Amino acid sequence: MSNTLHQASREWATRPSDERFIDLPSMLTHFNRIRTLSRGSVVSSRQVKVAPDPNDQIKGLVISGPAGVAYAPTHWAFGQLATLAQAPAGYIRTLPAPIAADCLNFGMQFKRDIEDVGLLLQKGSQPRGGDAGIVSAPALRAATGPNYGRVWNSDLIKSLIERFGDGVTGAFRVPGEFGKAVQISNANTTLYASDRDCFVFLADEEHRIEVPNRRNGKNGSLARGFFVWNSEVGSATLGIMTFLFDYTCCNRIVWGVEGVKEIRIRHTSSAPDRFVDEVAPAIMSYSQGSTKSITDAIEAARKARMIGPDLDAFLAKRFTKTIASGIKTAFQIDEDRPIENLWDVTTGLTAYARKIDWQDERVALERQAGDLLTLASN
Repeated sequence: MSNTLHQASREWATRPSDERFIDLPSMLTHFNRIRTLSRGSVVSSRQVKVAPDPNDQIKGLVISGPAGVAYAPTHWAFGQLATLAQAPAGYIRTLPAPIAADCLNFGMQFKRDIEDVGLLLQKGSQPRGGDAGIVSAPALRAATGPNYGRVWNSDLIKSLIERFGDGVTGAFRVPGEFGKAVQISNANTTLYASDRDCFVFLADEEHRIEVPNRRNGKNGSLARGFFVWNSEVGSATLGIMTFLFDYTCCNRIVWGVEGVKEIRIRHTSSAPDRFVDEVAPAIMSYSQGSTKSITDAIEAARKARMIGPDLDAFLAKRFTKTIASGIKTAFQIDEDRPIENLWDVTTGLTAYARKIDWQDERVALERQAGDLLTLASN
């Protein structure tokens, strides 16, 4: 039984066809077009007005600012606006448009202090893959705080292309199925984007890392992979997760995961600078890292002897007694021998983690296993 990552599988299972891309250049074209049509604006909450949509006065709403231009809110932006107005979005959506508009206007005008609101506006445009004669209405994409640190999806995808290529022909590409390359299509892609977020999963399954005595005394190999995600509108953090793994199955579950590491950045005012300072260099480092450097880290971990009192002291500094005992027990059950080195500790930790029901706790322990792997090479 192996550790698994399910993030890509959830994306694969829930994304409709128009949120799937078969290569990174097509994603970049899409995001460049959206960025060209979008602009940010900071206005006083008192200047935000909500009214029934003239084209749908039963359910539709439009938002306008001091210039008086009407924008139709996306589903996500409506929820953000309701939060700013201190109104329950789910209930407001059930009301007729005139009543819903009155509730939101009352909240923006009287229930909150006069504060600036950050709006992300988008001009009307032809939808992706749509009829050339159909142009969407101007849209309100986000209603955030005035200091929201927007990292544009186009900048993120451009960074990936510069370092990894198109995502389908280079070393790092949309993963295959059970370790075998397949033709990339909408049905099996791992490149996703909506009006609120984007998610990319790429892997290098050709240059695998040989790991002696990996499981049950037998040699094995691992591939390198990573997830990257972002939101321009506040629905998710900006982040990158790297890991080693056995293979990805048809429904995009990642199996046999080891060495999970993650950088996660909230969209505060410093987020664009932190993207430049942290995430972009991490992507560059991962793209340039040779399999030898990872192999050396694993080999160093295997040579870092850790038995008896040394092992107990090492675990006691980092884990509770319950977890330390669980790590040793999980390794003993899986490998039928006691822990002997630092690599065994990481293997025992990931074996212990996979028995935890709560995902957040499990992933946190898996990240610790990744951190332990670096100790031997420092």
